Amino acid sequence: MNFWETKSLAEMSTAEWESLCDNCGKCCLHKLEDEDSGEIAVTRVVCELIDLDSCRCTRYSERCTLVPECLDLKQHDFSGYKWLPDTCAYRLLTIGEPLPVWHPLISKDPDSVRKAGVSIRSYAIKESQVEDMEDHIIGWIK
Repeated sequence: MNFWETKSLAEMSTAEWESLCDNCGKCCLHKLEDEDSGEIAVTRVVCELIDLDSCRCTRYSERCTLVPECLDLKQHDFSGYKWLPDTCAYRLLTIGEPLPVWHPLISKDPDSVRKAGVSIRSYAIKESQVEDMEDHIIGWIK
């Protein structure tokens, strides 16, 4: 059996935890919250620290210090984070769902996320290229 099928997120080692990230980059997309409705808009605007080819943070160990809005997901309860993408391994495992077939732990291919069209690589833009984030909304989370 695979570790993600037998352990809770809290029981995982740091290496196991980190291997769950598929490097899609979706959690690094900026979100905007409507103050009246509470709805969250997802933009195609991404943090300056992300490498758009690999969809990985270039300063991962320092990210929460360099970008105060960045969250260390391991420190939080996932049940309340509806802004995480539906495909996120952390979110899927929290609700008892399996990892998708394209997840690198399943496919054994680190490029399977890009091949499956799940990564932000083809559409994300850095925040330094944007004047108004509202012009770059790509969807809503209800």
